[in-house]
Amino acid sequence: MHKFFLALEDISLEEALIRGEDVKHIYKVLRLEVFEKIIINNGHGCEYLGEISSIDKTLVKVKLLEKLDINNESPIEIHLFQGLPKATKMDLIVQKNTELGIKEITPILTSRVDVKLKGEFKKIDRLQRIALEASKQSKRTLIPKIREPISLAEVMESLQRFDLVIVPYEDETEVTIRQMVISLDKSNIKTVAIIIGPEGGFEKKEIKMLKDVGAKIITLGPRILRTETAGFTATTLVQYELGDLGGVN
Repeated sequence: MHKFFLALEDISLEEALIRGEDVKHIYKVLRLEVFEKIIINNGHGCEYLGEISSIDKTLVKVKLLEKLDINNESPIEIHLFQGLPKATKMDLIVQKNTELGIKEITPILTSRVDVKLKGEFKKIDRLQRIALEASKQSKRTLIPKIREPISLAEVMESLQRFDLVIVPYEDETEVTIRQMVISLDKSNIKTVAIIIGPEGGFEKKEIKMLKDVGAKIITLGPRILRTETAGFTATTLVQYELGDLGGVN
């Protein structure tokens, strides 16, 4: 059954209104018709079974039949702080981490980030659309929030709100995520920050600063991963050890 994410203002108690590009997708691509059933999601965790009541070229009206008791979200809220990569690598990072159940993604600026920001970060809207499409594909009930880029100093100021902070680092060779979580009370871990370096990695002084504010420095194995691979590898391991990907809690 097809799912559509709508703004809160387009959903009332009995009816939902679909506008914009989704309208064209409904009648030109999917060729849905009146009385067909679809899923409506408000982007904040609520889903409804709906029935199309009318279709025209600018608006699709949907009668809401019932609220659905569906939650495909991870029990662990993961926030990815990603060293800003070059070109379109951030597209893949957003797509795959969304599929894995991440809650938020924030690009970060570190010493070795080789990307020049000119004024407002222009990619946020596009990255948010990628997160939306990945949420649809993976049947999520929430859409991850893509934040504006911030500095590593700003990241460190925000870390106290997380139960666990993990930093994969190529010079760490001993402590894995599994070894690190063995010593922790998993029942107390509900929010996790994963901090990934850019293409050039972290400088040693940055790792020291992160350690000083309580971050756990870990290895992702003996092979050096690209920055776009490291993020969803770390997310997968956290989901396995603490979340809903099959680990034993």
